[in-house]
Amino acid sequence: MGLSATNEIAVGIPVCLLLGEKDKVKKQIRTTLVPSRTEKFLVVLVVLSSVIAIVPPLARSQVVNSTQNPQQIAILHWYAVNTITRFIVGTHPALMAFDGTNIWVANYGTNTVSKLKPNDGTVAGTFPVGGNPIGVAFDGANIWVANAGGNTVTKLRARDGALLKTLSMCNPYTFAFDGTNIWVTNPGCNSVTKLRPSDGTVLATYPLGSYPLGVAYDGANLWIANSHVNMITKLRARDGAVLGTFAVGSAPVGVRFDGTNVWVANSGSNNVTKLQASTGKVLGTFAVGAVPQDLVYDGINIWVANTSSNTVTKLAASSGTVLGTFATGTSPDGVLFDGVNIWAANSGSNTISKF
Repeated sequence: MGLSATNEIAVGIPVCLLLGEKDKVKKQIRTTLVPSRTEKFLVVLVVLSSVIAIVPPLARSQVVNSTQNPQQIAILHWYAVNTITRFIVGTHPALMAFDGTNIWVANYGTNTVSKLKPNDGTVAGTFPVGGNPIGVAFDGANIWVANAGGNTVTKLRARDGALLKTLSMCNPYTFAFDGTNIWVTNPGCNSVTKLRPSDGTVLATYPLGSYPLGVAYDGANLWIANSHVNMITKLRARDGAVLGTFAVGSAPVGVRFDGTNVWVANSGSNNVTKLQASTGKVLGTFAVGAVPQDLVYDGINIWVANTSSNTVTKLAASSGTVLGTFATGTSPDGVLFDGVNIWAANSGSNTISKF
């Protein structure tokens, strides 16, 4: 009959079927035995689900040094080096300031300041200042830079970095802005100077204890760390009257106000002191890393730059409890909060770290 018995038997169709009936049966067999696209997809999905169920245990068993989960590995949050981001700036970056849009970094070794965009760390500009800049402050329109080695203060326009003024000073270290005036600590002359921001006029200079470094404003008063005598001085901003001198730890450097209390980084005793701003009473002393230099408040926590530990310590401002210690670059000298992230200036590796 011209039909292949072998082929027909192979697909299970009786040879005796008529040609028309044979075609119908073939169609039914294909429908029954050949999977549809949907069925193929379901099979693949089942297989993938089985594999995915196996992967996490395997990942956990293989990634012995990771504190991250397998999903974080996939988005490059596995290795410790990827838990923070670092950006190159000038040589020996020191302290920093945030102007609401950009971060300004004093580069002690290259006599410049770097202006960075906080979203991606892009350097928007590098501007020459005086010798060995350390402290930086923003007054609402301008950037002020304390040039310790050049015995000057530089005023730059924040918008474009244009040089507006250079003032002679006595070994300036850093600043505080009280909403009206700029205050500069002068460790070389054991004093603090009050400047009018509009034109840089010196309004007053007040003698202090030995080697004043860090300074903070609490809304009415200045708190100034006298590093060589392990004390902090409370100075009334209105008239420069000394309201009190309070003992803290060894070699205090950085000072910060959290809205209620004053925090002091004691570089010689590896701790921070918390004082009640209204009375100067010591509320607590809390251990941090080695040689803490600077600190910042993020609205809830205090972050401390530990220069000799290459870390920053995070403490609960309410209790002083250590919430974490995080690796930075080499020798972090400054720490900053930009409203979203914490930044550390790594003097020994010429970078800043973003957390």
